[in-house]
Order: sequence, then structure tokens, then C-alpha cells
Amino acid sequence: MESYRKLAEQLNALPNGFPPTEDGRELKLLAKLFTPEEAELAARLTSSFETVEEIAARTGLDAADLRDSLKWMSRRGLIEAGRKDGALGFKLMPFVVGIYEMQVGTMDAELARLFEDYFQSAFKEMLTVKPQFHRVIPVNETIRNPMEVRPFESAAEIVNAMQSWGVQDCICRKQKALLGEGCEHPIDVCMVFHPRPNAFDNHAVIHALTHDEAMSTLRRAAEAGLVHSVSNSVEGTYYICNCCTCSCGILRGMAELGIANVMASSAFVNQVDEVICNGCEDCIETCQFDALSMDGLLVKVDSVRCTGCGVCVIHCSTGALGLVRRPEKEIKPVPQTHADWGVQRAAERGI
Repeated sequence: MESYRKLAEQLNALPNGFPPTEDGRELKLLAKLFTPEEAELAARLTSSFETVEEIAARTGLDAADLRDSLKWMSRRGLIEAGRKDGALGFKLMPFVVGIYEMQVGTMDAELARLFEDYFQSAFKEMLTVKPQFHRVIPVNETIRNPMEVRPFESAAEIVNAMQSWGVQDCICRKQKALLGEGCEHPIDVCMVFHPRPNAFDNHAVIHALTHDEAMSTLRRAAEAGLVHSVSNSVEGTYYICNCCTCSCGILRGMAELGIANVMASSAFVNQVDEVICNGCEDCIETCQFDALSMDGLLVKVDSVRCTGCGVCVIHCSTGALGLVRRPEKEIKPVPQTHADWGVQRAAERGI
């Protein structure tokens, strides 16, 4: 298991983290995904893209064999491929968000169980570190003054900024279903985007969408009571997760592990119009964050627990609920880039 131990240490050295467990559950998880040789190779990659020639020169491995191995591993979502000085480069990919999510097409009952065992042992340590993996973005039509919304705060604007749209099964709901613990929420709502047209045509796992179909998917997710969440940076948002506390690996951190603020809140908070609230309590059932309660005959909002997702707003039949922008002093700054996010998280972890 030495090759898996080396890889686990390298993954834990990334800002995202991959904490060890007392009984080595993380090693069993890696052994399900990587051969010993692949684990050894992945452990020798860095967190920055390098060409095959650069990796070969640094490691002493044969470039031709290395190229074949790295391409095969990248196709299986075990490492990341990208451009480096106009050539193909490779780098180590975090386990979450990264390697694990790339296994949606190959997830089976064994992997589901191995991940669950690791989740129960180690995820609390990962999810308590700031900045959080994900931040909430609101359902657009739930904001009372849309002029206050900045592009990176808007699900619709994120969709509009892209040229390719796709949807795939949610790996979290797939994993829980394989354990016999599936929830009733739709599974085909994990959305991905790309700035290049036709990026998802003929993809084995991702179903390509039109712009209008992507917007319809957002609406369908919100109507199902799911929370829109994205990577926690201003730039570089290429996916929208639609999450629930029953299956989502991150929101389960709140529901099962007792972690507060497991997602970074949006810049908005719910507000009740007391004149037209009829006290029907329908909104309370839809809130994933337990931010709503009854105060006599009216709904009361806990502004600390409210993440500003807006899901409850579209389930309010009287229109009594709506999102308003928080005071600027209450809005946590969002890292500009994913690299900035990594620097902040690494500093928080002391690495």
C-alpha cells in the first residue's frame, strides 16, 4: 500500500485536503481507483501543469510510456490534463472537488461504500476549513431588486456567459442510491459549462444542452427544492451543483456532521413581507438550512442560518418572501480566482 500512501500524502498537501484516517480508509478508496503503478505516477505529479517532456526529465521516466499512461489516467478522471505553453500538460487533481466527481460514469456499489466510509471518518476535517469548497448562488427571480446582482452572483448570468452547456447525473445522489439510501430529488441536474461551443457533443457522460435547456434545468432543480452552488471564486465557474441535505457530500456536512456554514452564503438574505404572509408554512418545508420558523402566525427568518439561496421564495404562493442584498459589511469577500481560493485555504490549513 506504499504507493497509495504516497499519493494520499500528495493529495493532502493540496489546498483541498485529503485527511488520513486511523484505519487507512483513504488508501482503500485510492486502491479502488488507481493501480499501484498509477498511484506511484500520480504521486510524482505536481499541482501545476507540466508537459510530458518536463515530467520525464524530472522523474527519469521514459517519455513515450509516460505519455500513454498519463493520457489513459486523464481519460479516467484520475489526473487533470490541460494546456501548458501550447502543448498538452498534466497535473495532480484534488480528490474533492476533482477525482471523485469524475467517477460519476463508473460509480458502483463498492466505490459508493468506500466513499461513505471515508466521508464518515474524514470529511468533517475537510468541510470545516475556510474558504469553503462551494458558495450558494440565488435563484434569479427570487431577488427583489435584480439591479443589485453582480454577474458572478447570478446563476442565470453564469449560464449566459458560456457557449456550451451540459448536464450529468449527480454523483452524490448516485452514491447514496447505490447504498440503498437514495432520496426523491432528481438525479440529472449536475450542470457543467464551457466557453467553447460544442464542447460536450458526443461526450460519454455529459448530455449536451442548449442555452434554453440549461435555464430549464436550473428552474427544474429549484422547483425540486435544490440549492444552486458553485465553486467559491469570482472567476472560473464551470459548473453548478444542485444540492440537497439528504445526499450532497457538502450539505450532509451540515445535516449529519453538524458543521455550520458548510457553504459560503450568497450576498442575499430572505425577507418576509408581513402584510401578505398568510402563515401557511409551505416555505419551512423547503428550506435546506432550517432558517425559517413560525413566529405566531408569521414566518420568521434566521439571517445567520439563511444562505440566500431563494429556493423557498419560489414555493411561497403569496409572494411574501423575497431576497434582498445583505449590508456590505455582512457580505464575505469571494476569492477572485481558484488560485486565490487555494492560497487562502492552504494558509488556513497551515500548509
